[in-house]
Amino acid sequence: MLFLRKNFVVGLLLLVACLSNAQVAKYSNEFLAIGVSARAMAMGGANIVTSTDVTAGYFNPANLLKIKPKFQLALMHAEYYAGIAKYDYGAFSTRIDSNSVASVSVIRFGVDQIPNTLAFMDANNNPNYNLISSFSVTNFATLLSYARKIPKLKGFMLGATAKIVRNSLGPFGGSWGFGFDVGASYTYKKWHFAAVGRDITGTFNAYTYNMTAAQQQTFAATGNVIPSNSLEVTVPRLILGASRTFIVWKDKLAITPEVNLVTTFDGRRNEVVSTKLLSIDPLIGLEICYLHLIYLRAGMNNIQQATNVDGKNQWVVTPSIGVGIKYKIFQLDYALTNFGSGDNAIGQYSNIFSLKIDINNLRLPKPKA
Repeated sequence: MLFLRKNFVVGLLLLVACLSNAQVAKYSNEFLAIGVSARAMAMGGANIVTSTDVTAGYFNPANLLKIKPKFQLALMHAEYYAGIAKYDYGAFSTRIDSNSVASVSVIRFGVDQIPNTLAFMDANNNPNYNLISSFSVTNFATLLSYARKIPKLKGFMLGATAKIVRNSLGPFGGSWGFGFDVGASYTYKKWHFAAVGRDITGTFNAYTYNMTAAQQQTFAATGNVIPSNSLEVTVPRLILGASRTFIVWKDKLAITPEVNLVTTFDGRRNEVVSTKLLSIDPLIGLEICYLHLIYLRAGMNNIQQATNVDGKNQWVVTPSIGVGIKYKIFQLDYALTNFGSGDNAIGQYSNIFSLKIDINNLRLPKPKA
């Protein structure tokens, strides 16, 4: 026990030392906050309670235990900024036994075919278009999730996700990062509750740069800052959620609302609740299910105050809508998101599709003694 305590203290001191030498960024690894699944995006991102499929590896790893098929596969593709940025997601889950489930998720968000004009001028200081090359700036993450049922804690399910993050800046540099999420779910009568701790230890990103002398000279001549190696930390956040399904018409029509509260601890943000200590951003979603076949969804998030053209503050939200259809082992979902309202509407629409496949029927191996 004394050995464990000493090692815990040493680990804590190392963590504090890393944090003291790192740059704590308010908006770090934001591509991991975009979300996955057209179902979730149609519901405004409120999904840590009702994500009962393979996407739980991203939203709440504890909910992996609610997956019924032995194997499950999910795919999603989205494009932003008129197709300039592309977002891809894939996940696979497998049930280990009746008490545990594991999954792996992969996310890529990138901009490709960016012109590299640093060598645009030749040795005689004349423009040479043949010297222009292209590169990609990408954010890549692998999520390894595991959930296990605790028999002694009736109604509770626990899970954790290990994240490996790779940010690539083309030939100029990039970063490697790692972090952890933890999740818990609890069912009380007809109510379902969930709590997720994102980046609970801080997600560390170590950036290194490979700038040549000629590139640094070009940066200096054009007034740009020459980047240097650094360590960036994504600070923790806490998400709480609640949901309940209401049966409206026998077993044919059901309505499921969900509310999530995303709490950050890095100072004031433009959120509904904003203090020096924390900020809270509510996510609200609704799903209507007919015959377990057709789904209608709506949601809202990004509720904040913005200044209109008259210089007055007003509350604005980002609504979203979507539909889904499930047939046997296939489920196809669609979401229309990222469109504003009021005087601050920007009219940017994103069409998102996702597909989920149940590989085979559930066959549970006996749990190990």
